[in-house]
Amino acid sequence: MSTKVEVPALGESVTEAILIKRIKADGEAVAVAEPICELETDKANVDLPAPVAGVVRWAKEEGDTVHVGETIARIDEGAVATTKPAAPASKPVQSTPAKPTTPPPAAKANKNEDLSPAVRRLIEENELNPANITSTGPGGRLTKEDVLAHLERSKATPAPPAAPMPEPPPARPTTSEAMPAVTAKPAPAGKEQLAFDAGGTKRVPLSKIRKRIAENLLRAQQTAAILTTFNEIDLHQVMELRSKFKERFEKVHGVGLGFMSFFARAVVLALGEFPRVNAFLDGDEIVYHQYVHLGIAVSTDRGLAVPVLRNVESMSFSRIESEIKRLATATREGKLGLEELSGGTFTITNGGVFGSLLSTPILNPPQSGILGMHAIQKRPVVVNDKIEIRPMMYVALSYDHRLVDGRESVSFLVRLKEYLEDPARLMLEI
Repeated sequence: MSTKVEVPALGESVTEAILIKRIKADGEAVAVAEPICELETDKANVDLPAPVAGVVRWAKEEGDTVHVGETIARIDEGAVATTKPAAPASKPVQSTPAKPTTPPPAAKANKNEDLSPAVRRLIEENELNPANITSTGPGGRLTKEDVLAHLERSKATPAPPAAPMPEPPPARPTTSEAMPAVTAKPAPAGKEQLAFDAGGTKRVPLSKIRKRIAENLLRAQQTAAILTTFNEIDLHQVMELRSKFKERFEKVHGVGLGFMSFFARAVVLALGEFPRVNAFLDGDEIVYHQYVHLGIAVSTDRGLAVPVLRNVESMSFSRIESEIKRLATATREGKLGLEELSGGTFTITNGGVFGSLLSTPILNPPQSGILGMHAIQKRPVVVNDKIEIRPMMYVALSYDHRLVDGRESVSFLVRLKEYLEDPARLMLEI
């Protein structure tokens, strides 16, 4: 009996993925729930578990683009696993005269069309020349492991210093305010270094992941009537409370006390009063939620991912902080589970960690609301008819105006402000 292995739902607005790694080889035995492959989406990398025990038979190759619901393998239950292909054993030395050795063919490695999809993707995304990579595959074919090993060697070996730029010929006309040469200064440490052409430009193919991110963002703006409203919050009392108890909190709960747990708790209470901000449109129907599955936007080298904290309304401050830390680490390491990427009902994104003072966040479909946090700045404000210096944060709520009215969106932010400016309300839920 055979069981199909299909690409499962991978999160809101995610319709396809790339099979970047077959963890189990064709013909290899697998146990129930054991990972058989790794899928890459514009959200994160996820392992796909086996639905039953048996022997894996692949229908897709590494590097293939696969769609939700598509069959990528089957598992033969009760079948006997075949032996993994092994490298041929060395033959005994023959007494016949040695013939001139012929280097393994490298022509295939020089042509992108002869590379496997996984290898081609690595070559294009890292702008490599296949001819410069040592190939170890059958018939001199370049393998994914060859490319990865080449990249590791490149990281370990510092690049030779660039040759000095030649002086421009005297006859070439110059302006009184000539632009400095783009390559005259090395890029600061930690920043991407680009090698520009003589005209001062460089073209880099857009990666598949970045293409999908762009498509999803554009689709969000085209399918919802997005509007943003703003307010500002005095975080004086939150910061005092955090400063007073953060050491004790970490000692008792084993996790630091950040700002996100305060905002998450305030969001939960405000959503309870304005449930349409926590709902979404499905055709001609409004889908309400009795729970809050809170998406927390996490920035990674691959782009923005939004893992989901499920049932935040039932979580304590320490549980919220622990879950945020766990999900952020798993996101950056590409180890999120499928269920941790889908089902969100509302999202928080914090551009303040990068210094953003104000922004208009884009909805995460099909959700109807997203809260943007920003940098905390000390500013003069009027408190009880006196000017005081307070830690202030601008907050932004983007919402789907087809479902959420202006009154609701503004009232939601005002309620959020009340909770955070007097955090005792968070405990008393008033």
